[in-house]
Amino acid sequence: MAWTIDGSGLRTRGFLRMTAGAAALALTAIAGNAQAQAPYPERNVTLIVPYGPGGGTDITARLLARDLEAVLGKPVIVENRAGGGGWVGWGALAAAAPNGYMLGYLNVPSMYGGYLDRQYNRSETLDSFTPLMNHVLDYNVWAVKADSPFRTVRDVVDAAKKAPSTITVSAFGAGSDDHLAILSLEAETGIKLTTVHHRSTAEAKTQALGGHIHVLGANISEVAEEAKAGTIRLLGVMAPERSRFLPQAPTFKEQGFNQVWSVSRGIAAPAGLPKDVEAKLVAALEQVLNSKEHQQKAEQLSLEPKLIKGAEYRAFLKDNEVSTKKLMGW
Repeated sequence: MAWTIDGSGLRTRGFLRMTAGAAALALTAIAGNAQAQAPYPERNVTLIVPYGPGGGTDITARLLARDLEAVLGKPVIVENRAGGGGWVGWGALAAAAPNGYMLGYLNVPSMYGGYLDRQYNRSETLDSFTPLMNHVLDYNVWAVKADSPFRTVRDVVDAAKKAPSTITVSAFGAGSDDHLAILSLEAETGIKLTTVHHRSTAEAKTQALGGHIHVLGANISEVAEEAKAGTIRLLGVMAPERSRFLPQAPTFKEQGFNQVWSVSRGIAAPAGLPKDVEAKLVAALEQVLNSKEHQQKAEQLSLEPKLIKGAEYRAFLKDNEVSTKKLMGW
């Protein structure tokens, strides 16, 4: 192009440059908007279990992962991060990017001690998470190895009265459901037990079967198979009524002890999860939990699905936090 004396050529070239620049910006904006609106999920989703393999949470998570990935259309990978009474896993979940690709199980009341107990000086709280949906309620049980002299809860209580602090019972961190049950029974009966904390139920089972601890504190799903096989003896179930999974086991209430305890296992994401991703995850989880196929699989694993979602689930978690704080004196 030739330059004209009045500068019209210069103006023409400048106009073309401006037009090209605006087009480039528009294309960039369109690409960025398309990326932001890309359908979730685009890749694998990780599901954190804050305990070791083989326990109730691990069993629950692996059941969910198989069915959830069929709904989401992407693999859901279970990742065990045990330690710190569960806070190795919960800490990792709280610190993850809130994009829907890192989920995890919240175990209530077990998780509260990690931040309500001031000795840990932890910055995370319940507000560090986006609660999505409760999955199961799993009632607590006491069990012993098959040749134990203890046959009932009363046998343990009587032995502890005769020799305070000599009877050992397993739990999984200060303020866990098993630990709270021990404290509550001590308060009701005036006995003193010795609590032995473990990283996983599998570890506690090994200790109990090896005779290294007297009583295994666990949840129904964690001992149902061993109880049916006769390798352990159930002393009692801390449920309002006998469990449909272990109907032969009497409740603590039947034996004269007012103890009803369970763990709730629910799914959460880090705080700040976008509302559209939250809505998609809640819908997917609800579809899975309401399916007859999932419920049948859960029954085979002695798991009791209990769907609680949205504001009701957040209120459930907060109410349990208040109760745990009061009982533990935190």
